[in-house]
Amino acid sequence: MKIQTYRFGELNIDETKIVKFKNGIPAFEAETEFVILPYEDDSPYYFMQSIKTPELAFILTIPFLFFPDYQIEIDDATVSELEIKNQENVTLYSILTIPNGSVRYMTANLLAPIVLNTENMHAKQIVMDKTNYKTKHRLFPDKEAN
Repeated sequence: MKIQTYRFGELNIDETKIVKFKNGIPAFEAETEFVILPYEDDSPYYFMQSIKTPELAFILTIPFLFFPDYQIEIDDATVSELEIKNQENVTLYSILTIPNGSVRYMTANLLAPIVLNTENMHAKQIVMDKTNYKTKHRLFPDKEAN
């Protein structure tokens, strides 16, 4: 399948790699299909590119790479909705924000991770409650002065 993208131009993608969000993602409910593309080989970053809107792409990371103690509980309703049968088929992503284009101040949304069932490519962005996680956790916090 061919798609148009703002960043990469025209891409040929494998239709089995399309990530499907039943209800879109918050604030982008009409966007239900994406493809996840590596930023570059061996990079901890990915682009989640809309299939429908060439200008829409989110930058993602796997939160555990930057926050090894990150913990998440996926509720039964999400497990059922995404048809998760095996935990090994689940990949978590966090959406990143790069304020003013400055990678130094890049933040990860740990409050609302994207849960992907890699077996069927169904995904959902969940918003956790009863947690201290926020939408903006610095990936590269300034080191405290000694």
